[in-house]
Amino acid sequence: MTAFEAPLDLGTDRVRPEWIDYNGHMNVAYYVLAFDYATDRLYDRLGLGHAYFAVSGCSTFTLESHVSYLQEVREGAALRFTGQLLDHDHKRIHWFSSMYHAGEGYLAATIEFLTMHVDMRARLSAPFPAAAMTTLAALRAAHAGLPRPEQAGRAIGIRRASPPIT
Repeated sequence: MTAFEAPLDLGTDRVRPEWIDYNGHMNVAYYVLAFDYATDRLYDRLGLGHAYFAVSGCSTFTLESHVSYLQEVREGAALRFTGQLLDHDHKRIHWFSSMYHAGEGYLAATIEFLTMHVDMRARLSAPFPAAAMTTLAALRAAHAGLPRPEQAGRAIGIRRASPPIT
């Protein structure tokens, strides 16, 4: 059985020049791309990455995601990623990942997503194999004591103060 740290270290990256928009910081689309690269590293660690796809013909599709942009990052900034398994079942993974400015340490962004295991030949959802379920159970146990991230489960909307009582 694989041992996992809590939260899971998903490696580092750097803000590339082509990721910068006219505001002088990383464009929103590239936050998702950077998180996607970190997720690729996650799936490799879980045995569900490219090598798994090549052998099994199965992969994962993202069903839903929610990004919180908390503080800007600029060109050249070193980024560090962590992840936390929130839940899983026989076909789905509910995952949360955080992006930190590696040099200054602040939380720059988070992403929460739900993925589905898919048999690519049939293009239909499929149960995870037993080995993947064992790995996911070990990761879930390792993350059971972590607090639920503040940004997890958020809904989008404008919060308004209650109207005064007259």
